[in-house]
Amino acid sequence: MQKILIFIIVLLFSISTFADVSVNGYYRKDGTYVQPHYRSNPNGNTSDNWSTKGNTNPYTGKEGTHNQDNNAWGN
Repeated sequence: MQKILIFIIVLLFSISTFADVSVNGYYRKDGTYVQPHYRSNPNGNTSDNWSTKGNTNPYTGKEGTHNQDNNAWGN
């Protein structure tokens, strides 16, 4: 029973890990350096992004501020 529970926990952790994308650091046109960070995997759906109200960024703990109907991503 304990092995099954451990397997389920590892499986759930690995599934959530695949939903994140690592972004390398880069320089903007104005010379500002952007630190490496993680973001949610792009999928064309704005309601499941970390910046949407009701969602929380698991790395920073910040809650989303964009409304689901807000077209802040240019789609």
